[in-house]
Amino acid sequence: MTVAEYDKCVSQYSDNLYRFALKSLRSDDEAKDIVQESFLRLWENREAVLSGKEKSYLFTVAYRLIVDRVRMGKRYTGDESVLRTSPAPGRPDYNGISELIDRFLDELPPLQKSLIMLRDYEGYSYREMAEMTRLSETQVKVYIFRARTALRRIIGDINNIL
Repeated sequence: MTVAEYDKCVSQYSDNLYRFALKSLRSDDEAKDIVQESFLRLWENREAVLSGKEKSYLFTVAYRLIVDRVRMGKRYTGDESVLRTSPAPGRPDYNGISELIDRFLDELPPLQKSLIMLRDYEGYSYREMAEMTRLSETQVKVYIFRARTALRRIIGDINNIL
């Protein structure tokens, strides 16, 4: 991988990688650290990463770093309001919906949450997710099925309350 190819990867994938880390950790600083560490590892292992597999490599590294941080109990507990903005006048408040979805996702086990985010937010295939998480494709499908079932139950419980 040349410097130009690396720079292209940074410009192409840094935003998606950041959003993935931010949704998982809820901390701007932690998400930036994950992105920086992921790209550092890409550069350090540039000779071993196959051409065309850079995105999978980056998300795999980020996923594992996030799992490590969650296991160590370094989840963000600070003020999340700094990440929110008010909607423009006359525009719907999608932040409220986004926050509600985030709360629903937070009720899932970490692995299920990560798989849902990789599949539904980032568009990864089952095979790619299996490679990233070191699970079989069947296991990935089962975890996603269970996560979606749990989300339906959670949303159903909320509808019954409202």
